[in-house]
Amino acid sequence: MINWKTIKKYEDILFMFYNGISKIEINRPFCHNAFRVETVEEMISALEICKYRNDIDVLIITGSGDKSFCSGGDQTKRGLGGYLGKDGIPKLNVLDLYKKIRYLPKPVIAMVNGFAVGGGNVLHVVCDLTIASDNAIFSQAGPKVGSFDGGFGSSYLARIIGQKKTREMWFLCKKYSAKEAFNMGLVNKIVKKNKLEEETIKWCKIIQENSPMAIRMIKRSLNAELDGQYGLMQLAGDATLMFYLMEESQEGKKAFLEKRKPNFKKFKKFL
Repeated sequence: MINWKTIKKYEDILFMFYNGISKIEINRPFCHNAFRVETVEEMISALEICKYRNDIDVLIITGSGDKSFCSGGDQTKRGLGGYLGKDGIPKLNVLDLYKKIRYLPKPVIAMVNGFAVGGGNVLHVVCDLTIASDNAIFSQAGPKVGSFDGGFGSSYLARIIGQKKTREMWFLCKKYSAKEAFNMGLVNKIVKKNKLEEETIKWCKIIQENSPMAIRMIKRSLNAELDGQYGLMQLAGDATLMFYLMEESQEGKKAFLEKRKPNFKKFKKFL
């Protein structure tokens, strides 16, 4: 049994911590963990905390209970132009959430328990890894409710499972078992539902043994191939971070503060 400790209290999610591992759990089991505007805002807030806390190495995203990971947007909150928050303004802020997950400089593991439907399927797709329980079901349901995802939910999904399978998933809105999802490359591993968290924690611990900068850079590099100029900017930003940690960069800063010419010649031997 994992002794999770609450990082910050929210209304729609549980945000917890254990030995360098953080967990965001959508806590709306009464509607199969469908997200509303406030749910997404809270997840974005938690992701910002994960980004800047250096004691958090890996993030797990999951849903409460064992019936549903996430069933996508809460259709009871949907209005003209988006989902209605408490302020009555229609929003599609889940797109911001997907970007936050993708650009978090730490691995994100989707721990899929039960149904991952519609936006819930996209949610696990944008995570770096997916570990699913043997009762997991995956499906795109947008066309059934007059919706679709033309971003990560289609183009990136096609990179994972191929164009033909992606079109099948969207056009037919079929349900796929955990085994079918594994066979098409949609999930990394299937486990018994009572072993799901145990196995996910095991994967987190393995990741924690590796170089955090190497993990960060490989995530950036894999994203850069697909994300155009913005992806390159993320990769370049982390390259700058690495350079700032080097003695050569520190020499430039020290020389400026000491009002002298920098001595960069000593670093040429490494080039």
